[in-house]
Amino acid sequence: MRRVRYHAYGGPEVLRVEEADVPDPGPGQVRIATELIGANFIDSKFRQGLGAKYNRPMPATLTGDVVGRVEAVGPEVDPGLTGRRVAALSEDAFADHVLADAQWAATVPDGLDDGSATMLPLAAPVALGTLRSGRLSPGETVLVHAAAGGIGHLAVQLAKLLGAGTVIATAGSAAKLDFARAQGADVAIDYTRDDWPDQVRAAAPGGVDVVLDSVGGQTMLQSLDLLAPYGRLVAYGIASGELIDVPLAKLFQMRAAAGFSLMAWRAGRPEEAAASVAELTDHFATGRLHTTVHARLPLAEVAKAHQLLDDRAQLGRILLVP
Repeated sequence: MRRVRYHAYGGPEVLRVEEADVPDPGPGQVRIATELIGANFIDSKFRQGLGAKYNRPMPATLTGDVVGRVEAVGPEVDPGLTGRRVAALSEDAFADHVLADAQWAATVPDGLDDGSATMLPLAAPVALGTLRSGRLSPGETVLVHAAAGGIGHLAVQLAKLLGAGTVIATAGSAAKLDFARAQGADVAIDYTRDDWPDQVRAAAPGGVDVVLDSVGGQTMLQSLDLLAPYGRLVAYGIASGELIDVPLAKLFQMRAAAGFSLMAWRAGRPEEAAASVAELTDHFATGRLHTTVHARLPLAEVAKAHQLLDDRAQLGRILLVP
């Protein structure tokens, strides 16, 4: 079978399609015959080796959201899963056959479109989990950073579904701002402008109740200042690559900051995390939640897919097809 590896950090050109043996599933695992692979932005950071947080042992693999049929199961796994079409997060996703944790392989209902199916393992649960961690209440104001991204555009939609009064989206280009508005954002702000915090204050004079932040760095610090009394910031990424300490004094004004990790959620509250996937599957299946496929490329063009990630130009999902 084919699989993608890289043997040194660098640009998309370091990615190589190699030949490998078909893997055997271990305890608790399934092997999936890959039909679709959803590319994740975080892997462009891993590929570049941007700081200690992103260092991976070589040769390194690409993570991704895989959709396909279960063709084999490992020990301690229900053999009835064989033949089922599922979506699962894999640490070695860019391959013709992949291994995944059977517990978190989400069943893909008949008729669900490809883009939505690839959102079930990671992006959609993170979008919903961050909003739930932020304890969003109906009528509250939500600020979503990177709102045109794979997680952000779902968070905008879900915030509306959960009853948010006003959703403020930030993005970095006119096209992305239009895209965020199309997802339901009431206000869209260009975060590359120095006055973006002032624009948020104009849109939410009383402050923001919930901030979802995947950027980190100075963006996170500025966002803390935008919170209303009893406002909550949920951090779930550091796309800026800037690790900073949060000054405790910023929280003394009746503000709170929390972190979110999908893996920590699964480990700490597995039943809740599993229920969220079922809820999200229903949202997608009924059309209440939707995504957009920006590009669909063959596996051999993985470097082109990663160039799109590096350029930050995509609107929606980038899919690879073996």
